[in-house]
Amino acid sequence: MANSQQMANAIRALAMDAVQQANSGHPGAPMGMADMAVALWGRHLKHNPANPQWPDRDRFVLSNGHASMLLYALLHLTGYDLPVEELKHFRKLHSRTAGHPEHGITPGVETTTGPLGQGITNAVGFALAEKLLAREFNRDGHQIVDHHTYAFLGDGCLMEGISQEALSLAGAWKLNKLIALYDDNGISIDGQVAPWFIDDTPARLRACGWNVIGPVDGHDVEAVADAIALAKSSQDKPSFIVCKTAIGRGSPNRANTAKAHGEPLGADEITLTRNAIGWSHAPFEIPAEVYAEWDGKQQGTQMEAEWQQRFDAYASAHPELAFEFTRRMAGDLPKHFAQVAVDLVVGAHTSAQTVASRKASQMALEVFTAQLPELLGGSADLTGSNLTNTKSTPALRMDPDTGDVMQVEVAVGDQTVHVGGRHINYGVREFGMAAVMNGIALHGGFIPYGGTFLTFSDYSRNAIRMAALMKQRVIHVFTHDSIGLGEDGPTHQSIEHAASLRLIPGLDVWRPADTVETAVAWSVALSNRDRPTALLLSRQNLAYLPKRDLGDISRGAYILSEPQDVGLKKKAQAVIIATGSEVQLAVAAQKLLAARKIAVRVVSMPSTTTFDREDARYKRLVLPDNLPRIAVEAGVTDFWWKYGCAAVVGIDTYGESAPAPVLFEHFGFTPENVAATVQAALRRK
Repeated sequence: MANSQQMANAIRALAMDAVQQANSGHPGAPMGMADMAVALWGRHLKHNPANPQWPDRDRFVLSNGHASMLLYALLHLTGYDLPVEELKHFRKLHSRTAGHPEHGITPGVETTTGPLGQGITNAVGFALAEKLLAREFNRDGHQIVDHHTYAFLGDGCLMEGISQEALSLAGAWKLNKLIALYDDNGISIDGQVAPWFIDDTPARLRACGWNVIGPVDGHDVEAVADAIALAKSSQDKPSFIVCKTAIGRGSPNRANTAKAHGEPLGADEITLTRNAIGWSHAPFEIPAEVYAEWDGKQQGTQMEAEWQQRFDAYASAHPELAFEFTRRMAGDLPKHFAQVAVDLVVGAHTSAQTVASRKASQMALEVFTAQLPELLGGSADLTGSNLTNTKSTPALRMDPDTGDVMQVEVAVGDQTVHVGGRHINYGVREFGMAAVMNGIALHGGFIPYGGTFLTFSDYSRNAIRMAALMKQRVIHVFTHDSIGLGEDGPTHQSIEHAASLRLIPGLDVWRPADTVETAVAWSVALSNRDRPTALLLSRQNLAYLPKRDLGDISRGAYILSEPQDVGLKKKAQAVIIATGSEVQLAVAAQKLLAARKIAVRVVSMPSTTTFDREDARYKRLVLPDNLPRIAVEAGVTDFWWKYGCAAVVGIDTYGESAPAPVLFEHFGFTPENVAATVQAALRRK
């Protein structure tokens, strides 16, 4: 039988061999955390390598993702579909062992952890989702949701500001099934961290409401395993285990040095390390007895089978709940969703209301949150401005004594029911909110959405990018989308943000012009299983715009108005493309030009990203090649030249503090200026 030391040394050997073969990577952290991994994965982690998607598995997050060979070694050794050949191709093109763990590429990788700090924040989202699902679905005698979330993290994660946002939220939410193990080795790329990282980390965590355990010897498997067992007994606090470790453990000349962090040990040092740890096997060679000790397939299959028996009993006692749980964990929308979406759009078209698109968003949410219990909303301390709350989504609150999700009364039809909160007050934590939502989406069972001002998307941008990279259905509600917010001035007025978000591959960006386009945007966002969405919404009221065809809106751009709609029989001589609040300017300019016998088509383009995926035929139908195009948007002009525009009415400077109508006139967003720009473009043709 292999002992714990041999199990840990197998990780060390695979880490240094893979990094050496790739001539790139980070061997030190995997070597230092190997004993911690034995304690968790060998003694506590509930998982099934044969089914990485088992709903009630424990979630493991390697927040310090540069230590990726630790996770790859664990997945390989415990029996996931990750053969040793993949480890030999570490960091190579098209391998399943990328430089940092990537969700959707490698079986068993729960989230993509590259940027430090986001992994632990994702873990907070995982743990919150588990807690809310358990409260919603578990019944007396039937515990179908009952798992932990574990995270390894290092000094770098704790230095990143997002970690404070995440740790604070986890404490406030009393996430007792969240257990973080801190690889406290005191080393980063620049060397000993003491000159620039002097935080009393345990005190910081206690102040945030965590149960702090240790320090413990991170190389004492029994001590770490006992600490995890103690953490699992916590009833009302997340747990933080401080593990004192040596980076590059086992390397005679690199241990406890920055050189172990981000470069191969070198052939000579690897030989010395093998001798030092008593590992005589060839590169990538693991003895059969070590494989046998690590193998988690039999135990994992048994644990899942036992859970399946419990779930079958649950399904027999509560068939409707079982069906809903299965549907939601699969990410499927209810069968009636399509009709609900159609009715919402048609209703918005019929009522023809003049409201801000942020209010139109809330109107859509009132419908969708009532029909989709998986919608979990929130706002970064701007609920009254973002309008992300609805009658169906009371505020999420935890009982200060027990830590349980508090129940509140909600009216459903003519009945009053008690439900847990579904709207999260994230506080002023835009980045944390975005990364927590990623964790919620990755866990399954919920579709998260959260709001803030568009200009603050800069704070959350990297987490938005990670959602797109991981293809997660996360919805960002960004209000106050332009100079139209008025007096708050240039610090709050979005100029470059719409264009910047549109540059993120895999992110859908919608800037709707009225209630109907907003309803369509929400419908499409909810239907998109494999991409996040950003909704850019106005503070100021937007008039309803009569539509020629409701069906084309979901394609991202459509013909809103032809010359015939304003009394001209001639064919269009130019096309005005506009988004959001500026579509009204385009329509008004069209009428001015019609009075001058100039015929133009108005195209509303609420989602450039969606339109860009359309086929060439539809694109030519909406934007004919032979007509000059003039774009109108209260944002930077550079973005629009890709559509072959002859002119752009935009803004390439920061805003000003003044009432919105004054600002729009000052910066040239008037029907007269749009009309004049069209005429100038036609003269140049």
